[in-house]
Amino acid sequence: MAEKLFARPQSLLDVSTHYCPGCQHGIIHRLVAEVIDELGIQKKTIGVVPVGCSVLADQYFNIDSQQAAHGRAPAVATGIKRVHPENVVFTYQGDGDIAAIGMAEVVHAAARGEKITTIFVNNAIYGMTGGQMAPTTLVNQVTATSPYGRQLAVAGSPIRLSELLATLDGAKYIARVSVNDPANMTKAKKAIKTAFEVQIRGEGFALVEVLATCPTNWGKTPVEAKTWLKENMLPQFPLGVYKNIGEVKQ
Repeated sequence: MAEKLFARPQSLLDVSTHYCPGCQHGIIHRLVAEVIDELGIQKKTIGVVPVGCSVLADQYFNIDSQQAAHGRAPAVATGIKRVHPENVVFTYQGDGDIAAIGMAEVVHAAARGEKITTIFVNNAIYGMTGGQMAPTTLVNQVTATSPYGRQLAVAGSPIRLSELLATLDGAKYIARVSVNDPANMTKAKKAIKTAFEVQIRGEGFALVEVLATCPTNWGKTPVEAKTWLKENMLPQFPLGVYKNIGEVKQ
């Protein structure tokens, strides 16, 4: 019998998702699930899902999950982790959830050095509610609420959350990755695994920002969306590790 090289991760349920064609949440879900399997932490991992496109993520991961109010995932994860320090707790959030209504929660969780992991999906737009301008929307990018493009004089520049959080002492690992091509997917998985390992070692707060496409609200085909991300988002949101303090000796 031929060896089975690729299989669905045990931490990912065999169900259809609600995501739009070309949406890259599915790719990111798989990377997170593969990391959970490889680290052998499925039975003790708890996911906190947000309000946004990934609001139903708890129905796709084969782990214990908790729904959070809009923007409050880091606060909910903090409570869970403090009550159950032996568990591995992560939040899965979009740019509107984490960088708009939830900005205070993630900043203070990082500042306190909460021992949680955050997966932050940045597609530069509000996806679930109709494609409005988000904190990460690019200058001149057209959205439902910026039909003439984001204007610098009115809305300011996009927020670079990874760079911001990297300045906080409690943040121990901050990285920005992308899933627009296979090479970057490999790097994304490595970063996600590192972020979980930081928590397992008890070091402090870790976040991985993942650049992803939103073909529906960008008004593009999935192929066009990947090209747009490469040409427009990568220059605005440079990939790389923004902070990695290494293992903290207790």
